[in-house]
Amino acid sequence: MNENYYTVTQLTKQIRNVLEQTFFDVTVLGEISNFKKHTSGHLYFTLKDENASINAVMWRNRVANLFFTPQDGMKVIARGSISVYEIRGTYQLDVSYLKPLGIGELQIAFEELKKKLAAEGLFDPRYKKPLPEFPQRIGIVTSPTGAVIRDIANIIARRFPIVELLLYPVIVQGAGAAEEIANAISQFNKYKNIDVMIICRGGGSLEDLWAFNEEIVARAIFNSEIPIISAVGHETDFTISDFVADLRAPTPSAAAELVVPNVTDIIENVKNFVYTMKENVSDNISFYKDSINSLISNYYFNLPMNKVKQSMQRIDEFDRIIKLLIERSLNEKKIHIKNFEQRISSLNPESVLNRGYAIVYKNSHIIDRAYKLNSGDEVGIKFKDKKLNATITEDKKE
Repeated sequence: MNENYYTVTQLTKQIRNVLEQTFFDVTVLGEISNFKKHTSGHLYFTLKDENASINAVMWRNRVANLFFTPQDGMKVIARGSISVYEIRGTYQLDVSYLKPLGIGELQIAFEELKKKLAAEGLFDPRYKKPLPEFPQRIGIVTSPTGAVIRDIANIIARRFPIVELLLYPVIVQGAGAAEEIANAISQFNKYKNIDVMIICRGGGSLEDLWAFNEEIVARAIFNSEIPIISAVGHETDFTISDFVADLRAPTPSAAAELVVPNVTDIIENVKNFVYTMKENVSDNISFYKDSINSLISNYYFNLPMNKVKQSMQRIDEFDRIIKLLIERSLNEKKIHIKNFEQRISSLNPESVLNRGYAIVYKNSHIIDRAYKLNSGDEVGIKFKDKKLNATITEDKKE
């Protein structure tokens, strides 16, 4: 038996040394398939052409330098070195640099994501939130350096100086830009301290604007409870964020003009409104004044008043008649009362005293018959001018 043999480990190491030394720095053109981003942050995928394929890996520290998210079917240029995974005895391309084959590949990725998000309804107008007419606080997601934030601040200060601006600084291109932008949108929604949000950056190439074409940014915009204006690049630039946002502004400066009203226009509108209101009120007063005067002078308008006056006159006549009847009735009653007084006076026992008669009393009772008295009774005798007491001394009865 031949004793000159390799162990599996020895052979694998030999192969690894040959491959890694021979293909230390290679550039490969291929199409991505089986793409997977591991929870660790590493990227695993396959590069293939019509006749062959090779496994590839891109470690997390290098992924941070990507400006785009690789997708299946995208043609790319990968640069790296061949490494051998000894446990499985397979070789793979250890990718240090990755970029799309050309603008066409990015455009394909753009159209694919656009189609996917549109199918899910992320661009549907019914989900668009209205912008506040008079915002008090505006959140801005952009780079803290550069002309964009200065232009926005100057325009808003000129148009609507009472509004407050809150800047959430982010990087707007390159590795990690999409994650920072999505996180900024999430943080503004978490604290709910603004009325409207602007995500923006200046112009650039498709690669420069790619952070705003990432799915993570699109979903952050769609899930935002705060209305968002997307203002990315120049007027001719369109990004995924433009389609998802509640409003697209052609430029950051245009966003500043759209997000707040012009205080000069507001003042002018108020003046016009006051003038129009005064004119309307004056016209209405004149119109109704003429209408009232016309009604007052109208015969049919005065007819009810004439009837009222006639009724008032009839009431006065009734009042006069009633007073006459009452006066007549009172006079008749007075005459009757006087007759009754005379009759009562004639029946008064004391009235005979004036004719020389006297009235005899016993115990306050008038004595009208002599038999009612006995000898020795005490009586009172009332004359016209005086009352005397007497004692009956003789009793003569018939």
